[in-house]
Amino acid sequence: MGGRLSAKERRRIILTSIFCFFIIGLSIISSVNNVLQIGEKKKEKKELTKQLESLKEEEVTLSDDVEKLKNPEYAARYAREKYLYSKNGEKILKIN
Repeated sequence: MGGRLSAKERRRIILTSIFCFFIIGLSIISSVNNVLQIGEKKKEKKELTKQLESLKEEEVTLSDDVEKLKNPEYAARYAREKYLYSKNGEKILKIN
């Protein structure tokens, strides 16, 4: 028996090879897809981190404003400046 394969053995080797290449191909495609998703998630994380920092800064500013508005004198002055409220007998001139 010199090393020649029968038709049945050849068919089995070919089918096994095709099956192995198919599995390897699926693994490669899945890996590439996962790498791309990881890249997208990292980019999204970076954007959300920037947004979080911005919102934290806004929170600090708003907290400061809340503390300042607890002072009645500041609140009255703020309302007069921002919303053009006036005291009795006071006239408002809006200059652009």
